[in-house]
Amino acid sequence: MKLGMVGLPNVGKSTLFNAITNAGAQSANYPFCTIEPNVGMVSVPDERLEKLAEIYQPDKFTPAVIEFVDIAGLVKGASKGEGLGNKFLSNIREVDAIVHVVRCFESDDIIHVEGSVDPRRDIETINLELIFSDIEMVQRRLDRTLKALKGDKKLQGEVDFLKRLSEHLEKGLPARSVEINDETEQAVLDDTPLLSAKPVIYACNMSEDDFTNGIEANANYNTVKATAETEKAEILPICAALEAEISGLPEEEKEMFLEELGLERSGLDRMIQKCYHLLGLISYLTAGKPEVRAWTITEGTKAPQAAGKIHSDFERGFIRAEVIGFDDFINECGGNMVVAKEKGLVRSEGKDYVMKDGDIVLFRFNV
Repeated sequence: MKLGMVGLPNVGKSTLFNAITNAGAQSANYPFCTIEPNVGMVSVPDERLEKLAEIYQPDKFTPAVIEFVDIAGLVKGASKGEGLGNKFLSNIREVDAIVHVVRCFESDDIIHVEGSVDPRRDIETINLELIFSDIEMVQRRLDRTLKALKGDKKLQGEVDFLKRLSEHLEKGLPARSVEINDETEQAVLDDTPLLSAKPVIYACNMSEDDFTNGIEANANYNTVKATAETEKAEILPICAALEAEISGLPEEEKEMFLEELGLERSGLDRMIQKCYHLLGLISYLTAGKPEVRAWTITEGTKAPQAAGKIHSDFERGFIRAEVIGFDDFINECGGNMVVAKEKGLVRSEGKDYVMKDGDIVLFRFNV
């Protein structure tokens, strides 16, 4: 999974990126501090995987990973090349989802590129640049499809949808909020790499006081929340300054620090949870002495395709999957696979089995 972090200059985007990835991206109080995108790889926290590691003491421990890309601050006119905008927009096109960092804190010490804090305006600025870029792409596809329509009347449905999508975008609305009426329209949307169609998490960067003493009382947060609801987007309240403090602490101190703040999870953990939900992702697990590992798949994936994540031969020669849910493995069998088999809790599943989050799997195959 690849997530692109975007936002106007000086909203705390690179500070947050540094905190959650410990990648050491440059961060400073002036626009365009980030020019080339910084990249950081982050392990997905999974207590189930850690428990399996305790049981098996594996030679190798491999959690799922997320790649974060810190994309330079966008400005008004980016779609026309302002502020190296075209280059930055191409970086966004390559990610699976967008983490849009929005400034929700007041500070005389940190310059705002527009001179004041206004989340609705800031979101609109970024969204419009993505939409302007998308309008051009949709128009090019519409022109091509209209020409092809003369020889293939079956394309009329695609033409109608592209026209409706173009009108939707020209109203300043993102492609992700367009109404989809059937599978054909969904296929056209999926096949057109639109920036504003990408799933979005709005990360509301708040002051420490607001974050710890009452998120809902922050008017800026409520503004972003209302926007997210209309766009089918997720929202994540976060304090980049606090995350920066937390990121440098040893694990035990980190847990104590979070407990003092009344938080169960760090901002990174909460962001990952939001991303998995937004993209419809789950994890299945493989466990043994050689390796304990988590594999990320889309919800609804069947066993052969899940096996293909490990190796294409596993999918091609799939015979069956031996499956037990993590909770059953721990609670009913004490983490002992022999006991699990004796109790008949290890199921033999075929090609139509739909994988579930937390499945512990051994794939049988023959090539």
